Amino acid sequence: MVALTERVQRRLTVEKVEIASDTTAIRCLDWDRDRFDIEFGLKNGTTYNSFIIRGEKTALVDTSHEKFRQQYMETLTGEIDPKQIDYLIISHTEPDHSGLVKDVLALAPQAIVVGAKVAIQFLENLVHQPFERLVVKNGDKLDLGNGHVIEFVSAPNLHWPDTIFSYDSKTKVMFTCDAFGMHYCSDSTYDDDLAAVEEDYHFYYECLMAPNARSVLSAMKRMAELGEIGTVATGHGPLLRYNVVELTGRYKKWSQAQAKAETTVAVFYTSDYGFSDRLSQAIAHGITKTGVAVEMIDLRMADLQEVRELVGTAAGIVICSPPSNGAAAENAEAAINTILVAANNKQSFGLCESGGGDDASVYPLRNKFKELGLKEIFPNILIKEAPTEAIYQLCDEAGTDLGQWLSRDKAVKQMKSLDSDVDKALGRISGGLYIITAQKGEVSSAMLASWVTQASFKPLGLTIAVAKDRAIESMMHAGDKFVLNVLEEGNYQSLMKHFLKRFAPGADRFAGVKTQPATNGSPILTDALAYMECEVVSRMELSDHHIVYATVDSGRVSNPEALPAVHHRKVGNHY
Repeated sequence: MVALTERVQRRLTVEKVEIASDTTAIRCLDWDRDRFDIEFGLKNGTTYNSFIIRGEKTALVDTSHEKFRQQYMETLTGEIDPKQIDYLIISHTEPDHSGLVKDVLALAPQAIVVGAKVAIQFLENLVHQPFERLVVKNGDKLDLGNGHVIEFVSAPNLHWPDTIFSYDSKTKVMFTCDAFGMHYCSDSTYDDDLAAVEEDYHFYYECLMAPNARSVLSAMKRMAELGEIGTVATGHGPLLRYNVVELTGRYKKWSQAQAKAETTVAVFYTSDYGFSDRLSQAIAHGITKTGVAVEMIDLRMADLQEVRELVGTAAGIVICSPPSNGAAAENAEAAINTILVAANNKQSFGLCESGGGDDASVYPLRNKFKELGLKEIFPNILIKEAPTEAIYQLCDEAGTDLGQWLSRDKAVKQMKSLDSDVDKALGRISGGLYIITAQKGEVSSAMLASWVTQASFKPLGLTIAVAKDRAIESMMHAGDKFVLNVLEEGNYQSLMKHFLKRFAPGADRFAGVKTQPATNGSPILTDALAYMECEVVSRMELSDHHIVYATVDSGRVSNPEALPAVHHRKVGNHY
């Protein structure tokens, strides 16, 4: 008998709301989406936001994801006759915002498509039909009449190379697409509950914007010249109205901290080819978790002088393979040749395929780097099919390995910088020995921990300090579930040794270890003294760790007579 899998009906709804004078938002609410590219831990869904601005002429800012085709088009045509759309402003061409451009142009062939030069080029490959176009650059203005003058701000790499912001001087609304957004779906149109959204807001920044911190600062510098911004109309999540200064200020603070990093990795990718942008973002995210900065350059349109300067100052180089044929291949080949000329034997590197079906082989490039004396930090990442959660996690871990290698001397220096008396006193704080295990979809991870303590009675809760560069960190957000395994005194050495070793990116951390599944799906270590099934409630960010607070749902002790292992230190500057 074949078991039939019940098809899950996803909740997809549409909200239409007036957000300013002559300005309407069409928000497509994807309540149940639980994964978005590298952010495979979405717990609050997401939204796709589109906007109509009515002056004497009418502009539509962005469209929506193709999954909303029927609902979005019905809402749009119910709100306005498509023949009255004069301009279609493309903030950037990522499919979740431009997935219905072709549908809109089919009903509004007279609409002039407005976008950056790169966006127009991308759309030609996306739409496959003639359309009127208006290429804009930073500072250009579009007068819609009745006071609605739209000024454009160039914001490349946030997080696509063709991104522009659009500012309506009459309503003080800034349309920013991905920037300042978040994957958060609720009935609230705006950010009226800061506490509810700030973790998702920061997580979104870390995943997509932190690797482009310098680009964030450049865009914000241009934004400052516009004057007052009353509302930030984002492409994902609630619009920012009640906390504009606070939340945009956090972007600036976070980006300044990233940009001050002493060490930089140059990450090269090819936009609009295979999965190059997603894979490179995953690697970049892993790098930034270690405090190392990232500069991303699109090989499709790389300026050779910029490439030469960046490689000359970078400590590490990552390349996601470009296509081997076509116009993009020609520019990419010139850029890679420039990289090879500028590279030196004090640098480290890593290579990744893009999965575009026509990838230039990474092996000759690997050989050339090794001949130049560069150190390979992670093996070639080969992409033979659409990337899974496990592949994105592998890329993230590969980036973390590279960042840790490049910051190893700094870490040792920091360890030696503590005052000896303070260091020794702090080291007298003892802890236990635990293995934290987690499973999310097809991705699993584990971590040896000693900074664990009970934190509450009602409900039963505990806290764990998790270093920012630990692989399991991405699986320890609010709503995530894990198991805390308590190691036994006199019987912990083998488990401790196993989980202390350095795992290759994507390696199975449970190979050779006896486990059984917990109710929450995470692995229980069979040889542990006790285990507790936990759910993350919140976490607090510190300089180099997150303090995770979790409630305990259930637990069991395997040997009531045994004692838990205790971890004694002599110094406080390392574990």
